[in-house]
Amino acid sequence: MTPDVDLTVPKTGAHSALKRMLALDCRLFEFAAGRNWPGAEPVLPRLSRSANHGVLWFAAAAAITASRTPRARRAAVRGLASLSLASLTINTLGKRSVRRPRPVLDPVPMVRRLKRQPITTSFPSGHAASAAAFATGVALESPAWGAAVAPVAASVALSRVYTGVHFPSDVLAGAALGAGAAFAVRALVPTRAQVVPPARPRADVPALPGGEGLVLVANSASGSADRARALRDALPKAEVVECEPEDVEAELERAAGHARVLGVCGGDGTVNTAAGVALRRGLPLAVLPGGTLNHFAYDLGVEDARDLSRAVEQGEGVRVDVGRFVAGRKRGVFLNTFSLGVYPELVRERERWSERIGGWPAGVLAAVRVLRADRHPLEAEFGGRRRPLWLLFAGNGTYHRMGLASGRRQDLADGRLDVRVVHGGRRPALRLLSAALAGPLTRSPAHAAVQVSRLHLTGVAPGTLLAYDGEVMEVEGDLWLEKLPQALTVYRPLPAG
Repeated sequence: MTPDVDLTVPKTGAHSALKRMLALDCRLFEFAAGRNWPGAEPVLPRLSRSANHGVLWFAAAAAITASRTPRARRAAVRGLASLSLASLTINTLGKRSVRRPRPVLDPVPMVRRLKRQPITTSFPSGHAASAAAFATGVALESPAWGAAVAPVAASVALSRVYTGVHFPSDVLAGAALGAGAAFAVRALVPTRAQVVPPARPRADVPALPGGEGLVLVANSASGSADRARALRDALPKAEVVECEPEDVEAELERAAGHARVLGVCGGDGTVNTAAGVALRRGLPLAVLPGGTLNHFAYDLGVEDARDLSRAVEQGEGVRVDVGRFVAGRKRGVFLNTFSLGVYPELVRERERWSERIGGWPAGVLAAVRVLRADRHPLEAEFGGRRRPLWLLFAGNGTYHRMGLASGRRQDLADGRLDVRVVHGGRRPALRLLSAALAGPLTRSPAHAAVQVSRLHLTGVAPGTLLAYDGEVMEVEGDLWLEKLPQALTVYRPLPAG
C-alpha cells in the first residue's frame, strides 16, 4: 500500500456502476419475493418445471405442427432451431463466462420454491433464453402462432424470478440472447416473408365473389382433401372436383370447358398438367398448394386456401413465364425446373423402390445406387465438343441463394432460364456437393452457370432420362429449351397499395 491510495474514497467508473446495478437487481428480486401474486402459486412453478430440457417447447411445436398448414410446420421447425442455437450458446459460453451464484432463497416463500433446485450458475437464464428463442422464431415465420406462444414464453421467463432461481437481470439477459438466436437463424435460413415476389406484371383477372365461376380439380392422391375442403368453405360457390391421379388431365380438360377460371390443387406435377391445359384454353389459373414441396405456389406467394380465396374474390393476379422443351416428337412445359442426368435417374430409381420400402428410404437407396454407377448418365455437345455431365439443370427463372437456404426465385417473370451444369469426372457425390455449395458462383471446377432465354443441346443419346416438375420421360433427338415470357396468368394475393 502506498501513501497515494486513499481507501476512504468511493470507487468510481464502471466498477461503481456495476455495483449499483447488482444492488438494484437484488432489491428487485426481494421486492418480487415479497409480493403476493394472485393465482400464480398453482401455475408458475409447474410451468417452470415443464420447461426443463425444452420439454414444453417440443410439445408446443408438436401442437403447432398438428394444425397441418405449411406455415405452421415451418414456424415449429424455426422455433426449435432457434431454441437449439440459444441453448448451445447459453451452455457453452453464457454460463461459463459469468459465474454468478444463484439468489439466496430466504425471502422466497416455501410454497413457491422448486423441489429440485438448479445447480448451474445463475447468469443468464437458460429457461428465459429458450422461451424467447422459441417464441421469437415461431413469430418470425407465423405472427399468429407467435402471438399464441408469447404469453406462455413470458410466463416461463417470469416463473424463474417467482420461484427464486434467477435474478431479474438473468431473465432479461437470457431473453435477449434467445431473441438474438432466433434472428441469427433467420439470417442463415430466411423466412418466406423476407422474399416477396414482385407484384408485376399485373394481370387483368376476373373477381369471383364466393368463387363463382372457379372450377378446381384436386388430386386426391397428393393428400389435398383437407385443403380442397378449406377452399370450398372459403369459396362456397366454387366447384371442386376430387379425382384420382390418372383422371386429373381428363377432369382438367372437362373443367376448362365451362370454367371462367381453372383451379388446381395438388403437387408440382399436377400443377404442371393444369398449366398446360390453361395455356391451351387461354384461361387464368388458380393454384392451391396440395403436394409435398409446392415450389411454384410458394414462390408465387400462395400458401393456403386463405391466400388463394382472397386473390380470387378480389381479382388479383399476375403474368408469369413458362419454360418449354422439345425433344424430338415429345414436348412439354415446366413451371419450376427441367433436368437431365443424375436427378431424373434418381427419381426413376426412387419410384422403383418407394412402394416396397417407403419414400425416404427409397430416396436414400436411389441416391447411393445412382452415385455409385460407373458411367456418366449424360453426354451432350457444347460448342462442337462432346462432354460428359453429371447434371444439367434449367430453372424457369433465376434461383437465388439466401443464407444456408436452398435457392428460391424472386421473380417469376424475368425472361431467363437459369442453367446450371455439373461437369463429369470422378467422385460424383463430391462434385454435386461442391456444385450445391458453390450456389450463385457462375464457374467452378465442378460447376458452371449461365442465364439464357433458350438452349439447344445436340448429341444427347436416345433413351436418356429427363425430368420436368418431377415428371420423368425419355429423350428423343435434339433438345430445345426456351422461355415463353409472361405466357400464363395466375391468381396471387397482391400487397396492399
